[in-house]
Amino acid sequence: MVSPTSKTPALEIRGLQAWYGESHVLHGVDIVVQPGEVVTLLGRNGAGRTTTMRAVMGLTGARKGSVKINGVETVGLPTHRIAHLGVGYCPEERGIFSSLSCEENLLLPPALKTGTPGMSVQEIYAMFPNLAERRNSQGTRLSGGEQQMLAVARILRTGANLLLLDEISEGLAPVIVQALARMITTLRQKGYTVVMVEQNFRFAAPLADRFYVMEHGRIVEQFGAAELEQKMPVLTELLGV
Repeated sequence: MVSPTSKTPALEIRGLQAWYGESHVLHGVDIVVQPGEVVTLLGRNGAGRTTTMRAVMGLTGARKGSVKINGVETVGLPTHRIAHLGVGYCPEERGIFSSLSCEENLLLPPALKTGTPGMSVQEIYAMFPNLAERRNSQGTRLSGGEQQMLAVARILRTGANLLLLDEISEGLAPVIVQALARMITTLRQKGYTVVMVEQNFRFAAPLADRFYVMEHGRIVEQFGAAELEQKMPVLTELLGV
């Protein structure tokens, strides 16, 4: 159980700018995520949502502005130092080790020194029964949905308590998407903080406490779950949902 003890935001982004080479992608992004919240970044492809995730981890080119994790300024830190503050990033490409079994993939990640113990393999299997059944299967033999579960499960093994999840529902069967939705609900109950980039609005809408909408590398709209219904006309215009 992750137990947030202060009012300090889990993630506070102020005036974040980021570049890939000469390409200026983020133009002053401001996002605040409180401990234990599930926050979704919405936007069309190319709006800058994945770049925001990568910039938090220090995986873009140059970046300017402020990115505080639990009150610690990280904009000048290398990626491994950022991860050790308790951040787990699940990129869209998943990064499963195909030559290792499902269980070997789970046993691989080192624990972060966050004060929060990572989930045990047995806890992972309780959350993802599919992975328990496939524990001895090679990474290449797992379905897309099982690979996605494994990618998220590996982060939970490290003790990370701020999870950055990029398009985890993309291209997956409805039954797997439902399992991932249950996982996020469980993680919220355990006190984890989750930031999701999602194209699948039907998946994200019931899960998130708050939403940020991005367009052209900027935040153009933000609102809480209670305002979702009245914001639908704006979302339809911005996202085509």
